[in-house]
Amino acid sequence: MPTPSGAPELIAHTRFAAIRARLERFEPRPGWRAWLYEFLLFGFKQGWACLFGALLLGLLLGTHLFYPADAPLARYDFLTLSALGIQIAMLALRLETMEEARVILAFHIVGTVMELFKTAFGSWQYPEASLLRIAGVPLFSGFMYAAVGSYIARVWRIFDFRFSRYPSPALSAALAAAIYVNFFAHHWLPDMRLVLFALLALFFARTRIWFRVWREDRWMPLLLGWLLVALFIWFAENISTFSRAWIYPDQRGGWALVHPSKLGAWYLLMYISFVLVASVHRPRAKEADARASSAHAEVR
Repeated sequence: MPTPSGAPELIAHTRFAAIRARLERFEPRPGWRAWLYEFLLFGFKQGWACLFGALLLGLLLGTHLFYPADAPLARYDFLTLSALGIQIAMLALRLETMEEARVILAFHIVGTVMELFKTAFGSWQYPEASLLRIAGVPLFSGFMYAAVGSYIARVWRIFDFRFSRYPSPALSAALAAAIYVNFFAHHWLPDMRLVLFALLALFFARTRIWFRVWREDRWMPLLLGWLLVALFIWFAENISTFSRAWIYPDQRGGWALVHPSKLGAWYLLMYISFVLVASVHRPRAKEADARASSAHAEVR
């Protein structure tokens, strides 16, 4: 049976689906009360989609402020074990689907490879000692990339994403591969970042992302959606570097605001993340939904 949002019922898959269905059945009075309720429901769903990342960010800040300096277990190792525990608990409690967990594993691998490369070139560093690490990279770092993947996979399902004028999957995947390669190759070859931004604008300028918070379909330009998420990640990065989860070269003498130019890097990484999730969820066309609804009405 469909939920009020039109998405397939997921009560059998996650505990959140039952809560979501009850909230969507609520009937506030029309007018400003309905608008306010939809706004609050949007915030609640976004918060739920961010659950993995929010818990991890809380751990980074909390351990920075309160973790004992003389603890037998290194702080970074505690973070690794805690992140793994969160992941297991979310699956055991049905707060996350196995499909989403597979996406998170892919992000963990992709992110760890990038971390190994970037730390070797001194782009950033992890200043604290630990046992659970590969070279100079503690294993909890992969979970920070996984948090991005977790958010995208969950928000895609919760808001029932559909798209109009979405480029071909092969084209979008090729662009994502080029962006990922440039993260490495720009250390030896000219940085193609501006060209990649131009291609993103060219391919996705007319693409809309459709989503449903409550009763009505809403939309925004997909390029804008990526920017908003990248901005949120940049804010989270500032909290993470403040907690010395990692530091940039200019932060060795003390914390400083992460340079806004990093927002561009996060935007490109946001695109790679989106394409990875799209390979699992398969973007649905808004136009196809409209045709299906029309056909269903004719049959009735």
